[in-house]
Amino acid sequence: MPPRHHQPEALLAALSASRGRADRLTHTEHLAARQARYAPWPDGIRPEIVASAQALGIEEPWAHQAEAMKLAKSGQTVVLATGTASGKSLGYLAPVLSELLDGTEARNGRGATALYLAPTKALAADQRRRAAELAPQRVRAALYDGDTPPQEREWVRQYASYVLTNPDMLHRGILPAHPRWASFLKTLKYVVIDECHSYRGVFGSHVAQVLRRLRRVCERYGSSPTFLLASATTADPAATAQRLTGLPAVAVTEDASPRGPLVFALWEPPLTENVGEQGAPVRRTATAEAAYLLTELVERGTRTVVFVRSRRSAELVALQAQDQLGSPLAARVAAYRGGYLPEERRALERDLHSGRLLGLASTSALELGVDVSGLDAVLMAGYPGTRASLWQQAGRAGREAQGALAVLIARDDPLDTYLVHHPEALFATPVEATVLDPDNPHILAPHLCAAAAELPLTEADLPLFGPSTGQLLTVLEQRGLLRQRTKGSWYWTRRERAVDAVDLRGSGGSPVQIVEGSTGRLLGTVDAAAAHTTVHTGAVHLHQGRSYLVHDLDLESSVALVEPAEPPYTTAARDLTSISVLATDTTVEWGEARLSFGSVEVVNQVVGYLRKRISTGEVLGESKLDLPPRTLRTRAVWWSVTEDQLLDATIPFDQLPGAAHAAEHASIGLLPLFATCDRWDIGGVSVPLHPDTGLPTVFVYDGHSGGAGFAERGFRGAEQWLTATRDAIAACECERGCPSCVQSPKCGNGNDPLDKAAAVRLLDVLLAGAPGRSAGSA
Repeated sequence: MPPRHHQPEALLAALSASRGRADRLTHTEHLAARQARYAPWPDGIRPEIVASAQALGIEEPWAHQAEAMKLAKSGQTVVLATGTASGKSLGYLAPVLSELLDGTEARNGRGATALYLAPTKALAADQRRRAAELAPQRVRAALYDGDTPPQEREWVRQYASYVLTNPDMLHRGILPAHPRWASFLKTLKYVVIDECHSYRGVFGSHVAQVLRRLRRVCERYGSSPTFLLASATTADPAATAQRLTGLPAVAVTEDASPRGPLVFALWEPPLTENVGEQGAPVRRTATAEAAYLLTELVERGTRTVVFVRSRRSAELVALQAQDQLGSPLAARVAAYRGGYLPEERRALERDLHSGRLLGLASTSALELGVDVSGLDAVLMAGYPGTRASLWQQAGRAGREAQGALAVLIARDDPLDTYLVHHPEALFATPVEATVLDPDNPHILAPHLCAAAAELPLTEADLPLFGPSTGQLLTVLEQRGLLRQRTKGSWYWTRRERAVDAVDLRGSGGSPVQIVEGSTGRLLGTVDAAAAHTTVHTGAVHLHQGRSYLVHDLDLESSVALVEPAEPPYTTAARDLTSISVLATDTTVEWGEARLSFGSVEVVNQVVGYLRKRISTGEVLGESKLDLPPRTLRTRAVWWSVTEDQLLDATIPFDQLPGAAHAAEHASIGLLPLFATCDRWDIGGVSVPLHPDTGLPTVFVYDGHSGGAGFAERGFRGAEQWLTATRDAIAACECERGCPSCVQSPKCGNGNDPLDKAAAVRLLDVLLAGAPGRSAGSA
């Protein structure tokens, strides 16, 4: 039976009119259809590649693909930052495969090589398939990751011309063994960095240093590869590409691919009768609301995917929809989780494309892993964390010229609440920038050791690794990790491998291993810094979407013993935090108030945890914990107001703790709108009278040693960030504060005290002195 097409406007009208839901629809954005713009194949793209593309139905490239190909052929670092399904792969594959085909004419059949880096193994496997569709077999493409058998690895090193891997394998497997890769590195012409917007924060900063080490080793073998990056739409992709690679970059951002009209709705679930912490009202969960909407869409024969945060939520949404639908429609709804085999994924794609499957509830594993473009509707249960991910997910809707519907359902959270009431933050401009800080000394130092182990470091290498390199080399010498044998030449001194001291996806301290107690199976790791709050004894821990209960956290051996469990509650750590200023880098006068950025020391101790019912958010009980305090040296942004300003804002001293605490929570919730971070990457402290400033002060700090660039981003965009914070609190319809505005799921003080109204007055008096306001722009 051919698929039924659905008018998105009519669908949305039916959803909002049903069961009196009209007030839940806060905004509707109509994105017009876009005509395709084509361009001729650029010079230098081999006829074999053109013929293969034409056999796949691509007569000519879209204009942005052709532009990227031209730039790549000219040797420029280029970042292709266009929407989902805009053919970014072809933009970099055509020049790369053409170069590799030229290389097959060399005597050894490998006169040119290329390296492809992806954040996930699944993406690398999909890319190998695409390369095979475009290039003749004499271009030898091969995967090189943790699953590649030893005998195959030797073949890849000696014969493969296109090696597809990930940053972890480049760091641990390829760079330390570069003499064995000499013939590959000598002829390295291109390095492709896919989904580069995912390299952010601490992970992105580590990857930036791995790429600098790669450039240095290539220079040793006489090669200087061109870097090609692919990114979802973010603010200033050229600056991100430059920070990641250390090379000037050109961005291609004008999307010339065709798109059907898209109706994008913002949706806020209703308040319920349930109460949470401090008696605050609680909204219906985004997943419960998504299950209701999925049910109605499936009843109308609408092909729909729901994106949720965890495997468990995917199962719950699918089960709820199946229960409400009953037979026979229930059989046309399924859940998708990570960990599927390729053939299972392909079967799922076929069932969706054919229309046999109408509803799918999925984790973001589907965002990158499976080709499911061409749906009638996409529901997103909660803002996925970045605007890049939002458009990745929304872009799954739409078949050819057919219209499509995308609905963002707000979670009970300040950022989600702000977005559904401030649509311009989503639709007017790409607001967030991919933030990383390669100069963080906690990240740079171990990479300098790894680089010295690969090839002795010389003074000529200092500019490559950044301005603080010379100073750090002295520190590493003092610690006995590096030694100068001749002046200006540093060597690694230890017998162990230097790369083993670097965890690309962590940030200092031995990662805590998560071990399944009954089987002894290692499930994964969690950063030492996050262990006390996420895997304390009694914690409910989500790992890759699965739910576990922590039976014991052994700090001495860095192991958390867990068992699979589905308790009806979540857990939230309770902690005590103090903060002291170590150094102030910059201070800006905001009228009487002051905004500062610099280094701080945070002392944090987890003292207990709450259990909260999953379905309603109500508190079921509290348990005490006995854990040692942890010290973190990091970077922070902070602001202070004067007593006169408090008088102007009519905030008596007894209201000040609640006002500052509420403003701190909301500002942490809103910072991810301006920097690609999660609220769990940052922390905050509010103090009615801080000893270092002598004034009421609110701090927001990076939750990683040495900083990750998030607090700095907050400092640079403080006026927009704090204005959004103030507006988010003021717009919330609750009376005294709730999870949608000033309550935080990670608050160490049980969300007490909080004063919502006083927080708005406090932020008003602070913002009145902001440079933009005083210049008359307000």
